[in-house]
Amino acid sequence: MKFKKTIIASVAALALTGFITGCGDDKKSAAPAPKDSKAVTLKVGVSPVPHAEILGAVKDKLAKEGINVEIIEFTDYVQPNLALNDKNLDANYFQHKPYLDEFVRSRNLKLVSAGAIHLEPMSVFSKKIKDLKYLPDSARVAIPNDPTNGGRALLVLQSAGLIKLRDGAPITATPQDITENKKNLQFSELEAPQLPRSLADADISVININFALEAKLNPKDAIFTESSDSPYANIVAVREGDENRPEIKKLIEALTSQESKDFIEKKYNGAIKAAF
Repeated sequence: MKFKKTIIASVAALALTGFITGCGDDKKSAAPAPKDSKAVTLKVGVSPVPHAEILGAVKDKLAKEGINVEIIEFTDYVQPNLALNDKNLDANYFQHKPYLDEFVRSRNLKLVSAGAIHLEPMSVFSKKIKDLKYLPDSARVAIPNDPTNGGRALLVLQSAGLIKLRDGAPITATPQDITENKKNLQFSELEAPQLPRSLADADISVININFALEAKLNPKDAIFTESSDSPYANIVAVREGDENRPEIKKLIEALTSQESKDFIEKKYNGAIKAAF
């Protein structure tokens, strides 16, 4: 597992200079914590975009409250939860609650949401067509291979009128739950981070917007986008019971502050929306 560590704050009067990977061009050290505070370090596992960027935007706010944040970037959807469960992290910020719920159920873990931060609408991209009405019969369709995001992608395609799922299909629906597929679409299930690269081979790909942004895809080029009433808001996850830790509460307060909301709106221009 490859990851990078970024030290984001300072302890008392000593300023530590760190580099924030994936957090824009802000390379300044965080403001020092007040001298009379007892600094606490939080290790937070994140996806590079947009999670590291959003957390980086409130680093000074947390530093002033005596919270050192160590950002640890992950490029997959499995290791951040395992590292949190193993106490190698204090929190993670990369997933939506349906994914967390399915992950802890399947692995018998005790991880919970500490708060919802933002929504990343899932979108359909293509390098071969400009409108879904031009999608050919037997088209190749790439979707995520993890249960909740794969099911979410199928719901997006159902909303677009391309397929129908059986009544009562769960959020973990698979292509086997499709009851109507008039175009005889052919599905390929890939690791979510690999989906942008699938555009060269697939006719359409249903991609999580964070991976689209990492791959420099323009959200405005999507040919279909999930509705804004999606239940898939991205959350901060912690071990059960830790949601009441004062420093975790301060983390959530910072991430759901007006400062954070303003950053999300300005940085992502509507492609990502605050969930608070």
